[in-house]
Amino acid sequence: NANGAHIPQLGFGTFRMPEPEVISILPKALQSGFSHVDTAQIYENEAAVGEAIRQSGIARQNIFLTTKVWVANYGKDAFATSVEESLHKLKTDHVDLLLLHWPNEAVPLEVQIAELNAVRERGLARHIGVSNFNTALVAEAVRLSAAPLATNQVEYHPFLDQTKVREATESHGMALTAYFAMADGRVPNDPVLKEIGLAHGKSAAQVALRWLIQQPEVVALTKTSTQARLAENLDIFDFALTAEEVARIHKLARP
Repeated sequence: NANGAHIPQLGFGTFRMPEPEVISILPKALQSGFSHVDTAQIYENEAAVGEAIRQSGIARQNIFLTTKVWVANYGKDAFATSVEESLHKLKTDHVDLLLLHWPNEAVPLEVQIAELNAVRERGLARHIGVSNFNTALVAEAVRLSAAPLATNQVEYHPFLDQTKVREATESHGMALTAYFAMADGRVPNDPVLKEIGLAHGKSAAQVALRWLIQQPEVVALTKTSTQARLAENLDIFDFALTAEEVARIHKLARP
């Protein structure tokens, strides 16, 4: 629960996923139990996400859908139109969460935040937030926004210390949404994560995802193109890491 947004703690990410792959795996992911889907304008797969949701047979109201406005669309002339285009591709009249994808100094932040609030007021987005913002920018965005910001989506995994960012988002009542959770293949082969996994009968990947969602107000995105991994990714709610294990994982991080 982040400023009123009930974000499912585990989301299915579609970054670098071509449209045919989205069509093949996302309906299965939704049928397996994923209820939170993350895409973006720049991923160029929103239309496939919309089609996959339709094909899944899962009702739209049972899915938490996120997309992100690309930096080139932050100006007043482009922002709302780009969101309408996203919704058309996604075959829906609203997203549950709309994020500013990256900071862009070419457009004043107050304009970006005003536009984000305007599309929310029109009902095109239930909740709004940011992505890849540092702590100073998050504080400024919060100050400028009429509506509460639900999350800051950033890179976060056991090898990257995001303590300051996590504390900042928490202080504003926001969630931190973690992407790149597998650290580009480093997680599944890490000896410490594998060893901790053995104690629970879990894989290193499951340990990393559990470590993320066990932290207060942290949401984890995960992505797979293989059906066998879907169940593995979802199977992280039936065990808990000890305080000692959590501390060991935090020690893997470098500044």
